[in-house]
Amino acid sequence: MGMADRNYGQRGTWAPAGLGQLTPVVKWLIIINVAVFFGDSVLFRNRLGNWGCFTIESAIDNARIWEFFTFQFLHGSVLHVVFNMFGLYIFGPWAERWWGARRFLAFYLLCGVAGAIFYTLLALIGILQPPPGMPSLDGMPLVGASAGIYGILVGVAVIAPDLRVLLYFPPIEMSMRQLAMAVLAIAVGTVILDLGNAGGEAGHLGGAILGFLLMRRPGLLGWADRHGAAVEIIRPKAFGGHPEAKLRPRTDVDLHSQAEVDRILEKISEHGFQSLTDAERHILQEIAKSIPPAP
Repeated sequence: MGMADRNYGQRGTWAPAGLGQLTPVVKWLIIINVAVFFGDSVLFRNRLGNWGCFTIESAIDNARIWEFFTFQFLHGSVLHVVFNMFGLYIFGPWAERWWGARRFLAFYLLCGVAGAIFYTLLALIGILQPPPGMPSLDGMPLVGASAGIYGILVGVAVIAPDLRVLLYFPPIEMSMRQLAMAVLAIAVGTVILDLGNAGGEAGHLGGAILGFLLMRRPGLLGWADRHGAAVEIIRPKAFGGHPEAKLRPRTDVDLHSQAEVDRILEKISEHGFQSLTDAERHILQEIAKSIPPAP
């Protein structure tokens, strides 16, 4: 799927340019995932999976707690890692710019952990059933970055629900809200009807659920910021304008020096849009109004 740099459908606001440009954490996540997959395939002959994949038996019964994190960097096939990294490439930069690098990394990893927890919960209460020939799901391995990516997908849908998305196949255009609802409906249907990959879809739902909760309560990730700045949900209308554009304040904001603007932009880069104070957001709103609409 692809995402166009279009307006949100809100008057006077615009989608940030270069949405697909890699941000630092997204870049390293993609590098690590790809390196682990090919390194495991070529050098370790798929033995890393025995150490790092998540299973209920090993992670919980045998207290291999690290599996809640390591399974997120393992993939079962080339297509598996390609599709997951493509989703991270498309949606990850948006979420990282909103959260800031530290909170974004915590958000992504915790959504992955939530995927494993939700998968375990559904297995223990009997909603997920083992495949034919297996007595239980205790030893069934879970791998992949999908739970964290579903958390990101839902997060972007919360930030910019009306942002337009163009799917490559099928070639359909829809809003971020519609896309999130569609993929979650597929996941729910797969789990309830016990279709193929029901366990994987359960993990997707776990990541999506925690992603939504954290977007609604972003202060829960305040510990991930070394400065502990208070956070608040910022809707797109509060930070319109192209981030790469040179900001040209109008007369009514001329009192704000270029140094002040640079300080605000540096704060956004380090801690995300949600870390700004009301006064700082007002400055950016005034600046955004002075930028001519994109053709």
